[in-house]
Amino acid sequence: MTILPFIKGFTWRMVFSPHQTFAGEEAKESLRTLQKSTGIDTIILAFEARQETAHSEEIDYTGKFTPTDDEVTAMIQYAQSLELRVVLKPMLNCNDGTWRGFINFFDLDVPCEPKWSHWFANYTEYITHFAKVAEKTNCEMLIVGCEMVMTDRKESYWRDLIADVRDVYHGLLTYNCDKYQETEVKWWDAVDVISSSGYYPIKNWDENLDRIEGVLAQHDKPFFFAECGCPCVEGSADIPNDWTHKGKLSLEEQRHYYEVMFERCSARSWIRGFACWDWTTVYLYEPAPVVNAGYGVYGKPAADVIKDFYTQ
Repeated sequence: MTILPFIKGFTWRMVFSPHQTFAGEEAKESLRTLQKSTGIDTIILAFEARQETAHSEEIDYTGKFTPTDDEVTAMIQYAQSLELRVVLKPMLNCNDGTWRGFINFFDLDVPCEPKWSHWFANYTEYITHFAKVAEKTNCEMLIVGCEMVMTDRKESYWRDLIADVRDVYHGLLTYNCDKYQETEVKWWDAVDVISSSGYYPIKNWDENLDRIEGVLAQHDKPFFFAECGCPCVEGSADIPNDWTHKGKLSLEEQRHYYEVMFERCSARSWIRGFACWDWTTVYLYEPAPVVNAGYGVYGKPAADVIKDFYTQ
């Protein structure tokens, strides 16, 4: 089995702003504050490319929503100077707001219609481009895709993409499948590490961990949660994947969710870590942090829960 040191991680994610760059001083301050606040030893450095809609073939990874190679390299090296391990996570989103899990085409290539073959050629170009950056900067791991549910069934395309990535990158590879999809990916043998987004209802951790354990029994691979977390809104602990859920602000809801998640997962020795979602590259630091209802934990009780767990 691949040896995977326990990941005490957080997703450190680029938020586009015309007033900052990915490698700016604000971003560096954000990363230092993340490390101090949560006790992490690993960052999942996430950024995105864009396509117009869920049915577009073209992928733009040189536009304003994607940092340059120099910016990505600078932040990887800065994180490493802080003695953090780096996992590189190139993501993909749609300009029209459609969630990437709905990117989809006809199973058979049809004349005059968007095609899987064209889309995967463009996606492979995007991922291998940043795989070369990951190789050059000695990143610990590369995540070749995130929550792209409708693409998961295209097994041969994914196997070809992974083979192409291995030609240019020699670190660990994983695919971050979506919640509940661990049993649906049929090409886990092609990657080194199995990972998923662990947005499971607070009362259903055990049954979902049992199901994931069944998947791991079929593969000699380590596992970690490449995403996990909960907004601080009443009711979110039951639907932690729903970022659109509205309700009363509740820092306690988020804090308690993290406590239960760590408690239930600690009973499973096969879980090799977490990358909580998320900490953005730019925060407005004030004597009293601005409290918002999202997944962020800056200045919230959940940060103390995470730090306590990571520094045990």
